[in-house]
Amino acid sequence: MGNIIAIVGRPNVGKSTLFNRLVGMRQSIVDETAGVTRDRVYGKSEWNGKEFSVIDTGGYAVNSDDVFESEIRKQVLIAIEEADIILFMVDVTCGITDFDENIADILRRSNKKTLLVTNKVDNSDRLFNAAEFYSLGLGDPWSISSANGSGTGDLLDAVVAGMEREELTEETIIPNIAIVGRPNVGKSSLTNALLDEDRNIVTDIAGTTRDSISTRYNKFGFDFNIIDTAGLRKKTKVTEDLEFYSGMRAIRAIEHSDVCILMIDAASGVEAQDMNIFNLIEKNKKGCLIVVNKWDLVEEKNSNTMKEYVEGIRKKIAPFNDIPIIFTSVINKQRIFDVLQAAVTVCNNRSRKISTSKLNEVMQEAIQAYPPPAIKGKYVKIKYVTQLPTPYPTFAFFCNLPQYIKNPYKRFLENKLREHFDLTGVPVSVVLRQK
Repeated sequence: MGNIIAIVGRPNVGKSTLFNRLVGMRQSIVDETAGVTRDRVYGKSEWNGKEFSVIDTGGYAVNSDDVFESEIRKQVLIAIEEADIILFMVDVTCGITDFDENIADILRRSNKKTLLVTNKVDNSDRLFNAAEFYSLGLGDPWSISSANGSGTGDLLDAVVAGMEREELTEETIIPNIAIVGRPNVGKSSLTNALLDEDRNIVTDIAGTTRDSISTRYNKFGFDFNIIDTAGLRKKTKVTEDLEFYSGMRAIRAIEHSDVCILMIDAASGVEAQDMNIFNLIEKNKKGCLIVVNKWDLVEEKNSNTMKEYVEGIRKKIAPFNDIPIIFTSVINKQRIFDVLQAAVTVCNNRSRKISTSKLNEVMQEAIQAYPPPAIKGKYVKIKYVTQLPTPYPTFAFFCNLPQYIKNPYKRFLENKLREHFDLTGVPVSVVLRQK
């Protein structure tokens, strides 16, 4: 399960620049204008073999011409509530402001692990100025320059040093199945239908479920936790702080699950927001199945309607489209049991272990029939393949020139693995190592 790191601070201290550096891409908009980051931004980062999620809470200042203190306060409180470690960012060029003191005050009282980060320290004079931030009472300031990256390595060392190792308890052994999707696609209704009881409140109003609700399911020989999550909205539509919470919790539910049931509305089809959630599931390497709900409301069906619908979905989610797709009407309890069985099958596929001898027997034949293309007159020889001990299927191919194998050939290897071994619904990682 991932740790969540939240970056907080008043607007324009460089939170988004640090966020982009940590997740390795330009995902947050960076601008000189204070308060440009309006929506929550989420990304994955890894340091010293430990993976964690980073949330850029932004100068979370909603609908205001100038920044309201209460909005920043809300953002800090949300981070305290939801994150495991907080990076409190200040700007060395401005010195300590009233805002900084207020935030420091809240953080000191929270007892949450907090690292004070002084940004824009890109020369020795500024390093000297960083000492004044000791007066905030949050320990040693970590001096960095998020623009050029100096000091961020030491900061990350401190971040991962504070992460606990995961202890395997009975709870982590029982698979977690999260039901995710946009608001109002029927997630709570599906949970209630599976459990055969009105566990969750269901209304026609989108966004009734605010929290992720976990329930143990132990019937018909199945045993797992079902997590009903809040609907993930488009970021621009998230204004209420309660929704910000819900979104953060839904993301956390995806991270802590083994399999995600992505529900979509048959009438509206796959929308951009469904694709965002799907990409989040794939990025976290979780098992996935797609449930098309409210199929009873689709008019003018003929014998080909379902087939065309499935093809349309597979086209959109390519290249990872080896995924079970089930059509349901939760209200009429149609094909509910199929959803359960598919979720359990995907869960088993995710933890599937294939023997090295069987892997080599199958894959060497495929590689000999279609070897990697030669580059600059050099031939790539793949010597052998083995499965790595990761929570999801990862296969290491050992070869003489791993740097010459490009993505199309990696996809070929993945497709061959899927063809011979049942890996439906599971993202597969192909890594190339030097022999």
